[in-house]
Amino acid sequence: MALTSSYMLLFPLLVIIAFAGDFNKDFDLTWGDGRAKILNNGELLTLTLDQASGSGFQSKNEYLFGKIDMQLKLVPGNSAGTVTAYYLSSKGSTWDEIDYEFLGNLSGDPYILHTNVFSQGKGNREQQFYLWFDPTADFHTYSITWNPQRIIFSVDGTPIREFKNSEAVGVPFPKNQPMRIYSSLWNADDWATRGGLVKTDWTQAPFTASYRNFNAQACIWSSGASSCGSSASESTGGSSWLSQELDSAGQQRLKWVQRNYMIYNYCTDAKRFPLGFPPECNIS
Repeated sequence: MALTSSYMLLFPLLVIIAFAGDFNKDFDLTWGDGRAKILNNGELLTLTLDQASGSGFQSKNEYLFGKIDMQLKLVPGNSAGTVTAYYLSSKGSTWDEIDYEFLGNLSGDPYILHTNVFSQGKGNREQQFYLWFDPTADFHTYSITWNPQRIIFSVDGTPIREFKNSEAVGVPFPKNQPMRIYSSLWNADDWATRGGLVKTDWTQAPFTASYRNFNAQACIWSSGASSCGSSASESTGGSSWLSQELDSAGQQRLKWVQRNYMIYNYCTDAKRFPLGFPPECNIS
């Protein structure tokens, strides 16, 4: 279906707004009593965790569909017990949520990248990965493409996970609730590292994660309406993120990641689902 004229008029304005890339304009520091900082005239944001508190921030805007990119450099060294969370979430008891969580580990051991998707308050859709690089040595781009048909998690442009709209088999899909971007750095040593066996070493504190180059090509939700107009709920054709899907090369890269770096997939956990896997697991 072609883009509507109202969408064409609104979308260029949306892009100009979304590409500003100034943390001062795009985000609010929400907790941590000064442990979250915006630096370098809005180009850099840091979160810090010490024994007294972690810290966090959230986007000023709410979004209903978008392609969200953020560059992160994770806590270096012995980060066991720490979790850096970066996610989209709505509010309420039947919230939607799209999660990246980075589970720290002992020096020399790899981070675990934990992903999850909640729809109508139901999650339990975890997939976990190792990364093919050291995420503490430099910044890397972690992206969420969210449109009415699917959610694609990507790292440096390489897709690692796709969650398709499976409403046809009775699985709710996040598409009606606008979500903000949130991030936090916090202590989770009761579960994060080896199921809570490895505790946070506070002699290594403060722990710091860094953020830069936020970019959102997205439908901004304001006063009960989307900046993309009614077309946000429709397939738009072409290569826009609003109708993006993985081409054959993307599918091959996804399979490469899942074959070599996936360490947990709820859709293969027969002990957890003895009566059969969730219906979305059977969608190819």
